Amino acid sequence: MTVTELEEKFAVPGVMRFKETASGLAYLLVTAPSAQATICMYGAHLTHWKPTGQQLAIFLSERTDIVPGVPIRGGVPIIFPWFGPRHDGKEGPLHGFARLEIWELESAVVVGDGVHLTLTLGANETSRALGFDHFRLTYRVLVGKTLTLELTVTNESGAPLAYEEALHTYFSILDASQTAVRGLAGTTFLDKVDDMKVKVQAEEPLELTGKIDRVYRNTTATCTIDDTVAKRKITVAKENSQTTVVWNPWSDGAATIKDLAPDAWRGMLCVETANVGESAVTLAPGASHTLRATYSIEGTR
Repeated sequence: MTVTELEEKFAVPGVMRFKETASGLAYLLVTAPSAQATICMYGAHLTHWKPTGQQLAIFLSERTDIVPGVPIRGGVPIIFPWFGPRHDGKEGPLHGFARLEIWELESAVVVGDGVHLTLTLGANETSRALGFDHFRLTYRVLVGKTLTLELTVTNESGAPLAYEEALHTYFSILDASQTAVRGLAGTTFLDKVDDMKVKVQAEEPLELTGKIDRVYRNTTATCTIDDTVAKRKITVAKENSQTTVVWNPWSDGAATIKDLAPDAWRGMLCVETANVGESAVTLAPGASHTLRATYSIEGTR
C-alpha cells in the first residue's frame, strides 16, 4: 500500500499516522498514551520504542540508511529463514530475506492506551529464487508500556519446513562498559569471539568488558539488562525460544562497521530472542510456530 492508502485505512488522529522515508518507504508513527513507537513496512522493522515517562528503549544507528535492499542498523531486525550467513553453501543475504522485504500491514488498532499491529509476509519472487515457497510470516506488535513481539511462521507446503529465526533487538543503554546481563549463568554458549569455542558461563551477572558475540544454547530463561548508568532494568522475557544471542561490537568492532558511529557501541546492546543452530525449527506441513518476546522496564522515570 502507498502512504496515502495506509492513512486512509489505518490512521487514527493523535495516535497513528503514516509517513515515508526519503527513499519512499512507508512507516508508521505511534503516539499512544502509553508509548511512542515507529514501525517501517520495510522489514516490518520496529525502529523506535519509548514508554511514556521512560528513556529511549530501542537503539537506532544515526548512520543507517533506510533504503531498499539495505539492512537497517538498529531497531528490531526480523531474522528469517537463516541466522548469519546461509549454511547450505548457496547464496543469500546475511540473516535471510525477511528484513529486506516490504511487509503488508493487515491491521492496526487502538487497544486501551496502546496499539496492536499485525503485519504479514508471504512467498514472493525473491524468496522463491532462494528456495523458500509456500510459507507465511505473521508479525504481531503490541505497543504499550511493555512491548510484545510475536513472529508466527506457517508452513503452507506439503513438505517439512526447516528454518532459523531471531528478533535481533538492539536495546538503547547509556554505557555498555557499565552494563550487565542477568539470567544466563550455567548456560552453554558458542563464543564467536574466541574461535567458536563451546563454553559455559559461570558468572552471574555477565558484565560487559569487551567485544561479545555469544550464542547461548538450550535456554528459555528471562534475561535482565542492568542499565546501571540509567538506573533502570530492561527485562527480556520470551516464549518458544531455545536460543539467546548477546552481542556488542565494542570499540574495535564498531570501527569496522560503516553504518555505526565509532562510539555508538556504548549506547547499544543486542539481546536476541532466537531459535538457531541445533534449536532451528522444523515445521510439519500445515503447522505453525510462534516466537514471542516481551520487553519491560523498571527504574528511572
